Amino acid sequence: MYDPTVARLTYRALLGRRRALILGALPLLLIGISVVVRALAGADDQTASDLLGGLALATMVPIIGVIAGTGAIGPEIDDGSVVYLLSKPVKRPTIIFTKLIVAIAVTMVFSALPTFIAGFILNGNGQQIAVAYTVAALVASIAYAALFLLLGTVSRHAVVFGLVYALVWEALFGSLVPGARTLSVQQWALAVAQKVAGGDMVTSDVALPTATALLAVVTVLATWYAGQKLRSLTLAGEE
Repeated sequence: MYDPTVARLTYRALLGRRRALILGALPLLLIGISVVVRALAGADDQTASDLLGGLALATMVPIIGVIAGTGAIGPEIDDGSVVYLLSKPVKRPTIIFTKLIVAIAVTMVFSALPTFIAGFILNGNGQQIAVAYTVAALVASIAYAALFLLLGTVSRHAVVFGLVYALVWEALFGSLVPGARTLSVQQWALAVAQKVAGGDMVTSDVALPTATALLAVVTVLATWYAGQKLRSLTLAGEE
């Protein structure tokens, strides 16, 4: 289910100079803001939770997921180079699964690690806040990578749609509209973070069993459907 050659090509595409600069911009911004906040306000648990929840989990993680998930396959479909990949003796589900693993790894590195560093800077991991949001970023990275990989497979405007989802649905509706929170990856990840933190600093509107089930279902279904769409693309090319 994992092909090293496909993985190497995907890593090379995602971590090229231009895309790597984009991926690194938000983490550096988060860490920089954390340093300034700590210097001005000192260590404060509520401030740490607000910043990690509002900037890291609600904004940085989904945007990085968009870049990594859509970038893992979208450009190849757009420029037609995916035909060469599909002509190789590699099963289509293997291609999707390999690209998903790469997208997850890149999203985790550029989101979870900076989240932990920022949390440690803000309050030294008081009340397990840094660890809780790091775990949330790790969990969210899996679902986001699967969702945006699917989006990159089905649409030529995947980045635009992905950013709309990340910035409008997750950051705006997912934070303000009660009904939308149940269908928010951010809230599902917060449910896991709430369990890790074990206090009142991290809260979610979704119960942990529901959040865990939804994270698993969305990840599996998105990956499966992306594989099906790639099969359709192959058949269209052969015809």
